[in-house]
Amino acid sequence: MADEHTSVIESGARLGLITAGILIATLMQTLDISIVNVALPIVQGSLGATIDEGAWVVTGYIISAVIVIPLTPWLQTRFGRRQYYATAIIGFTVASAFCGLSESINSLIFWRVVQGAFGGGLIATGQAALRDTFPPERLGASQGIFALGAIVGPTVGPTLGGWLTDNFSWNYCFLINIVPGIVAGVIILAMMRNPTKPRRIPLDGIGLGLLALGLGSMQYVLDEGQRKDWFSDASIVFFATLSALAVAGFVYWELLSAKEPIVDLRALRYRSLWAGCVLGLTMGASLYGAIVFLPQYVESILNFTATLGGLLIFCRALITAACVTLIVRIVGAGKIDTRVLLAVGFICLAASNLWLAQVTTSISPFWTLAFPVMFSGFGLSLLWIPLSIAILSSVPAEVAPKATAFVNLSLQLGGSISTAVLVTFLAHREAFHQTALAGNANLANVAVRSIAQHGHLAALYQMILQQANTMAYADASFILGVLTLCCTPLVFVMQKARRRSAGPVSVGE
Repeated sequence: MADEHTSVIESGARLGLITAGILIATLMQTLDISIVNVALPIVQGSLGATIDEGAWVVTGYIISAVIVIPLTPWLQTRFGRRQYYATAIIGFTVASAFCGLSESINSLIFWRVVQGAFGGGLIATGQAALRDTFPPERLGASQGIFALGAIVGPTVGPTLGGWLTDNFSWNYCFLINIVPGIVAGVIILAMMRNPTKPRRIPLDGIGLGLLALGLGSMQYVLDEGQRKDWFSDASIVFFATLSALAVAGFVYWELLSAKEPIVDLRALRYRSLWAGCVLGLTMGASLYGAIVFLPQYVESILNFTATLGGLLIFCRALITAACVTLIVRIVGAGKIDTRVLLAVGFICLAASNLWLAQVTTSISPFWTLAFPVMFSGFGLSLLWIPLSIAILSSVPAEVAPKATAFVNLSLQLGGSISTAVLVTFLAHREAFHQTALAGNANLANVAVRSIAQHGHLAALYQMILQQANTMAYADASFILGVLTLCCTPLVFVMQKARRRSAGPVSVGE
């Protein structure tokens, strides 16, 4: 039997402070997903680490975060939302400090794993808390504020990380979290109230073990697959098999055997939630996918500086942030079905990727690329708020933490899957285009014959490589656009969002 969910709606200064604390915590977590990526070569050189060891600075964080995300509803129920959320923020901050102070690669990897374990619960818990803290009629405003941290953070991360590394040192990519973390932790501990009383529930050890094995192994395969040539490597085969068996066992155990399941898979019976999770996968693929290949393209092919490449990605975040207020007002008016806004958002996102594919050349100037990137920012602004409202307004209050956990897990997995697939896709398409271009570079071609006569064959080979790379990046944008477009009809599987009604005013301690 579900706990009685009591109202924790706030107003005035309390509402403002709690919102600020949640936004700070969300930004810290989303920034740390990508802030250290650009600094990895410097981290490796500073700590004497290999490329594989350096990769685990990112992989270790993501694996532990992915495992914890679906556990957050259980942790909130067991310890209380305020207690768990404050502990997660403080733990994340402490781990960040130790990451910044690490003097060996093993120490850094260990504290990144700890940081991910605490950080995994920040986004889902913060989103559910905002949903409950704002008045029912301001659900759109609460999710708009949350969108600022959830969407802008990963986009700004590489730019901020590069700036900190260039002007200070890689350590500040982590040390930057200390002051905001203390502020957010104090606010949450002092101000937030629990929607339900903490209750003692037994730990589903079998479910937890299967979940950790399944998601951890899956993330390992996604992160290491391309580097190890996928299924030609025994470790990838082993962990892929282990992941499949563990996930299957987890689903069976949680649905049919566990008396107190650690993850309530039955929450997925709400069609808005499972459809939203599929759309979340697509959104995560587009959100994180572009962050992976766009900087590589502009820096390796167009010779943009790291700062200029970061500014290109930042253009998207800027448009998203600028549009949030407008989208909140449109949603708040209640005159447009959120599913229509979602459909338009996905279409805009698909169109921006197809547009980017068309303008991806070896000589594209900054603003030629900036316009489709900014258009994708507009599309993303139409997605997060309506998607959150469509899901959260379609489930009971006690299911909201589970819903936010599932959606945020979908976003993270969408990003991980997209990154793994795109890296492999780029390698294969580059080889394909290189073969095709080389096949046409024969002496029957007048330009090729002229280059050969002047002894510039090395330059010709470099031109072929550059053009093959460029065409592969264009193909990646095209595929993301087609994938997004194909998933758009799922929007109308979701229920029409309904306005929430205010609940009782008592508060769980």
